[in-house]
Amino acid sequence: MSDLTGKSVIVTGAAGAIGFAAAEVLAAKGAALMLVDIAGDRLAQKAAELRATGARVESTQADCSNETDVQRYVAAAQKAFGRIDGLFNNAGTPGKLAPTYEYDIAEFDRIMTVNLRSMFLGLRFVLPVMVGQKAGSIVNTASIASERGLAGACAYNATKHGVVGLTRTAASEVGALGPRVNCVLPGVIETPLLHAMIEQMPDADLAAGMKRLGGVASQERVGQPVEIGEVVAFLISDASSFVNGASWAVDGGALATIRN
Repeated sequence: MSDLTGKSVIVTGAAGAIGFAAAEVLAAKGAALMLVDIAGDRLAQKAAELRATGARVESTQADCSNETDVQRYVAAAQKAFGRIDGLFNNAGTPGKLAPTYEYDIAEFDRIMTVNLRSMFLGLRFVLPVMVGQKAGSIVNTASIASERGLAGACAYNATKHGVVGLTRTAASEVGALGPRVNCVLPGVIETPLLHAMIEQMPDADLAAGMKRLGGVASQERVGQPVEIGEVVAFLISDASSFVNGASWAVDGGALATIRN
């Protein structure tokens, strides 16, 4: 149902665990890809891995929070493919953990820029292309932290609430013009970023931390990046043609219940 043959999709944060897993799923379903990431060496490696599978892959190193860089990756995708059918607007970082009343102001500003400004810029410069085409689908990366408080992560939590607001607003503006805008809310997903967050916790122990965080979900496990990628592919595909402005939790049931 999620066939993407003939479609071109931009994936930002493509050198990260969730971004690359989504790129693999999208490529397997037939999409041509423009991979974008600030980490040039990792981006080149990931692009080469996908090309080795026979996928059509272009890449652009870019800072997704920088206006000029975003315009550049959008222009590169248009030049390579002639159109932009999908955007997985995914670049982001968890930032440092600290109580709100002790949080470093410069770090707060940095996370706002990386996590929220980048989302706005992706929407700002891709949506005009899609409105001109009268078609297209954008999927933003939010979080289950978009729906709950998250102690120690005031900046990250605020940005992820903001992503849902941007998603809903943009969806309401372009719904009658052809494009669709939705977001995914990943739960606890096994990534290097998750490992790094666990290491910041008091008495950090990776195995114990993974078990404890997996217990947040009613399925009692941590999710895998590919499980996010499959939902992203569905939302970009025509199979989700009547889904607009939605926030899709991919969290093993974490938001559905209060755990004991």
